Amino acid sequence: MKRSVQLTIVAAVAAATLVAGIALRLDAGNRSAHPMTPGSTAPGLMTTQIADMDGRLQTLAQWRGKVLVVNFWATWCAPCRQEIPALIKVQDRWATRGLQVVGIAIDDVAKVRPYSAELKINYPILVGSSDGIDLTRQAGNRLGGLPFTVVFNRQGIAVHSQLGGLDEQKLSALLEPLF
Repeated sequence: MKRSVQLTIVAAVAAATLVAGIALRLDAGNRSAHPMTPGSTAPGLMTTQIADMDGRLQTLAQWRGKVLVVNFWATWCAPCRQEIPALIKVQDRWATRGLQVVGIAIDDVAKVRPYSAELKINYPILVGSSDGIDLTRQAGNRLGGLPFTVVFNRQGIAVHSQLGGLDEQKLSALLEPLF
């Protein structure tokens, strides 16, 4: 093998190793910076100010004392669209027992408002815009995918998180022990 080909192969392997090392280091940093797992209280997530559809700043802490289902979604996300009717039904069914579903849209309010009206969403919608993916990571979503849901008990402790859609039956099974 020619010396130039050998040097090219060595350089390519070294570059690939460097990139892999940086990726692993960044992932390890994300895990330590965002340790949201069941049993966490997520104080940063609870106190982060997020605008509602009217531009008023809100925090999740205002629903402390309730069982809280926080659902991250977007108008362009097909699995989110499939999941929202289940969230609507769960909010209807459990609201009198102290449940609050809150949607955090990773989207633009100009798209979220008509979408929410079309689906007749019956729970508060906050608009995380592009910063919303960082919020999902604070909640433990290392991949940044949608939909992503976190369930908190009345004490504000995360009892479940899930990347991907939830149906009404699974969500109800998660909620039942919390009441």
